[in-house]
Amino acid sequence: MTDPSARHSPHRWVTDEPGIPFNYEVLFENARVIVIDKPHFLATTPRGMWYRNSALIRVREQFHNDEIIPAHRLDRATAGVVLFVKHVNDRGAYQMKFQNHEVVKTYECLAPAPELSSVVPHPEFPVVRTSRILKERTVLQAHEVPGVPNATTTIEVAPDQSGAAGHPGTCVYRLHPQTGKTHQLRVHMNGLGLPIVGDDLYPDIIDRPYDDFSSPLHLVARTLEMEDPITGAHWVFTSKFAV
Repeated sequence: MTDPSARHSPHRWVTDEPGIPFNYEVLFENARVIVIDKPHFLATTPRGMWYRNSALIRVREQFHNDEIIPAHRLDRATAGVVLFVKHVNDRGAYQMKFQNHEVVKTYECLAPAPELSSVVPHPEFPVVRTSRILKERTVLQAHEVPGVPNATTTIEVAPDQSGAAGHPGTCVYRLHPQTGKTHQLRVHMNGLGLPIVGDDLYPDIIDRPYDDFSSPLHLVARTLEMEDPITGAHWVFTSKFAV
């Protein structure tokens, strides 16, 4: 089935599409790429009931360019740095950087303090969580299952960050994924008995109205570091969103 976000045709108009009252900030732009700081609740690409209220379509409309495509994606629930490629001839070079794990990505999340883990007694950080994650297409949650590992995340407690106002007993963690499985960071934190604050999928599915923006997932793609595959320039982009 063809991804509608990849078609080079005029935008389709969606009747009664729910609005998303948050927008991105452009962190960087040059002749080939656009880097944005995506807010929570805004999907990277069209999905479900959202089309024009996706980062991709908003960026295409802002820059009047239907060739724009993301080099990678963030979940709708996750905020942070996303890189878009402007022209079809450059897509492969940038997308391969992500597929070959040549981009260093660091995330931050808010979760219960280590001593409050419901699964691992007094886990010692940093932790390298390695497991096999499977997600069926029609199932909301992904699961860790026995078998050959396909997902690895290094998790550390962020220094001098003891949590957030209104969330006692929490602290900030830095997450360094070496792989990119669906919901990997959320699954790995939940597997440690430290589910991310605001997670409506792990450990339990919480059914919230589509227009309930009161409890964002406290997960941010904080930094993206890479070398431009065409010019060799070294880039580090940082999200401004609070965790």
